[in-house]
Amino acid sequence: MSAGLPHNRAMAFDPSRPPRRVRYKGTHPRAFREKYKELDPGAHAGELEKVRERGHTPAGTHRPICVREILELLDPRPGQTGLDATLGYGGHAQELLPRLAPGGRLFGVDVDPLELPRTEARLRALGFAEDVLQVRRMNFAGLPTLLAETGGPLDFVLADLGVSSMQIDNPARGFTYKADGPLDLRLNPNRGRPASALLQALTREQLAELLTDNSDEPEAQAIAAALHGQPVATTRQLSGLVREALRDRWPGEDFQDELRRTLQRTFQALRIAVNDELRVLDQFLALLPMALKPGGRVAILTFHSGEDRRVKKAFQGGQRDGVYREVAQEPIRPSAEERRANPRSSSAKLRWAVRG
Repeated sequence: MSAGLPHNRAMAFDPSRPPRRVRYKGTHPRAFREKYKELDPGAHAGELEKVRERGHTPAGTHRPICVREILELLDPRPGQTGLDATLGYGGHAQELLPRLAPGGRLFGVDVDPLELPRTEARLRALGFAEDVLQVRRMNFAGLPTLLAETGGPLDFVLADLGVSSMQIDNPARGFTYKADGPLDLRLNPNRGRPASALLQALTREQLAELLTDNSDEPEAQAIAAALHGQPVATTRQLSGLVREALRDRWPGEDFQDELRRTLQRTFQALRIAVNDELRVLDQFLALLPMALKPGGRVAILTFHSGEDRRVKKAFQGGQRDGVYREVAQEPIRPSAEERRANPRSSSAKLRWAVRG
């Protein structure tokens, strides 16, 4: 202890002591970094259940959608080989894997270099070893490369499109307008250019077209005019410019709800463009038939009209050509109970097809 310092003051400077937890105002943490219990599920499992009971998704996690429906459609069985083409948090994989034992395998792929190691660690901790679960960091459009490892076509394929809750919730990833962070929006932050750089490269007309094509944004022209030529480095700057551009668009009592929906669509449109998601989806849909055994099944969850249109057309076209013997005539939607428990599932549509 330093001479002249009281014992408690000396302890305050002890580097071996664990850091104090993050402090926050009020009774519930609001900022992502403050939710230390949710971000440590191993030590605070009860806290996560309380959050779920309130209809929220715990920070840093993701709730899989339409699990029961997907299991019924894919009908995974012992000894089969399947692909989770968007592994994400691993919620669907966790339900598929036990049904493949004994003798089956699941390949799980994802492009996110930050979340994928965490997901693999969680699934390994549940007892899913290398002989039953093969994890690869890659884009699902790389199906031909993956088939060289699987030993041939697959019994089933699952793709849960879009972005996961743990990516949305982390302000450092730039996926949400609800917290300030860098305007990034890349699923793989080590590749490509962030949304902030994309905005600088687009003309006003190109930006309006992007907003329309990727999110059916009705205010695309006004938003494009407000953003064009502006240095937008953070999510807060983007949100502020959109708010300013649309402040006189709706009556006062409707403004916040309409602005929220507009911001969701704006961030979605930029995310799709930054990650080239629609082009990659088109490649994946074109490769799917050769990746499935005769009678093999595919289920795809979509979250906006641009994705759903592509999946619908690919499946219907495949049925006309004899590639698929059966396809979903209408999408399956999450049940009312699931939508109440997990509001983020509300926009989901599930389509399926069976290889001919």
